[in-house]
Amino acid sequence: MPRSRPGRLRADRRHDPRTWDGPPPARIHRLSTPSSLAIHRAEMLSTDYYVYPGATERALRRYRAFVLSPGHRTVYPQEAHCSCRGCSLDDVRHARDVLDRVLRQLPARARGELRRRMAALDAAYLERTLPDPFADQRQWRSDLWWRRRLTDGREGW
Repeated sequence: MPRSRPGRLRADRRHDPRTWDGPPPARIHRLSTPSSLAIHRAEMLSTDYYVYPGATERALRRYRAFVLSPGHRTVYPQEAHCSCRGCSLDDVRHARDVLDRVLRQLPARARGELRRRMAALDAAYLERTLPDPFADQRQWRSDLWWRRRLTDGREGW
């Protein structure tokens, strides 16, 4: 019986996650094309309910819009009224949760680039919000620094 070539055996077993049906995704604003593709790949392969194709870009836009809102007043994150995928990003803290989940799934180079983009936003978030001394009693995830901020009042006021 003839022997199968090793390449043929590997080709039968391998599913290449780098190929997708349809056109390539659009580049995420202020990120390189390879990092945007790595993020798209991580979103496609994720089993997390809140990480889906396009979630990183939406969360990044939401986080940027919150921390770079006009004025120099203190801002307060608002609770989301619904916990579905789309409405949950109304809470900027959940948008930061999504970004953190995606960061953990990325390869080193894309992770570093996204982390650098988020560093300035994180600094602005810390500057524009106030610490919550009772976060241990109020928050379900008080171990995350962005959840240890006051949430009273309407967002932007």
